[in-house]
Amino acid sequence: MTMEDGTSKSVGYCGDTGGDYDVLQWDTREDCEVRQILDRVADKWSLLVIALLDRRTLRFTELRNMIDGISQRMLTRTLRHLERDGLVSRTVHPTVPPRVDYELTPMGATLHETIRALVTWTEEHQNQIAAARAAYDVRVAAEHQAAEREAAERKAIARNVLADRR
Repeated sequence: MTMEDGTSKSVGYCGDTGGDYDVLQWDTREDCEVRQILDRVADKWSLLVIALLDRRTLRFTELRNMIDGISQRMLTRTLRHLERDGLVSRTVHPTVPPRVDYELTPMGATLHETIRALVTWTEEHQNQIAAARAAYDVRVAAEHQAAEREAAERKAIARNVLADRR
């Protein structure tokens, strides 16, 4: 079995993330793969696959048809990664053509609960986020215009200084 880039050969325990929770320690503790695991389970394709498999089994083609924009290759990779991480189980039925079903493992189901909480939080705060984005865009546009005016003023001053020296 080959190891993926960024995957430690030994399984370690990262310690308790409660108490003195320090996000900067995620990658510094020996054998800690928190960032790598978060990168895997939090990517958009994994989140969609986990959400779609909530309390049901789906075939590969059903998943591909339900996920807009995913390629066959990316869905295959996503499912393999989730299976390798113990979040999805794969069952091959000995039929012609072979039928392959995917479902969440018990651990994958607990992750879905967390994802559902994140989606609920997003729904509850989407209007505030939209307002913050709009305010940010207005502020950045005003800062950009002010910077352009200041640059034009500096350029004009420099031109006048050079003209006075001639």
